[in-house]
Amino acid sequence: MEQQKLPNVTISLILGIVSFIACCFSSGFGGLLFSGIALYLANKDKKLAAPNPELYENYGQLKTARIIAIIGLVLAIIISIFCIILFIIFGSAEAIQQWALEMQNAQA
Repeated sequence: MEQQKLPNVTISLILGIVSFIACCFSSGFGGLLFSGIALYLANKDKKLAAPNPELYENYGQLKTARIIAIIGLVLAIIISIFCIILFIIFGSAEAIQQWALEMQNAQA
């Protein structure tokens, strides 16, 4: 019996790799999007291959795609949280500085 190919493995692999790049250029939010889609497609193929994984020739690539998508998702979450924390810290620091300047002007 000839082995078949799982339909979404290559797309999952590419999206997982792109999620690493998107993490760097979009404060982590692009990485969340791409790795989420990659993980969804990989899990969809895993459910398809679960009864007989030996029927599919690219089942090993599916495992790789899932691992890359999970790593990309974790990295994107960490970078997103870090960017939000920086935004809160520096945003609040500027707000405090602006408030202090307004208080000095009000006293004068």
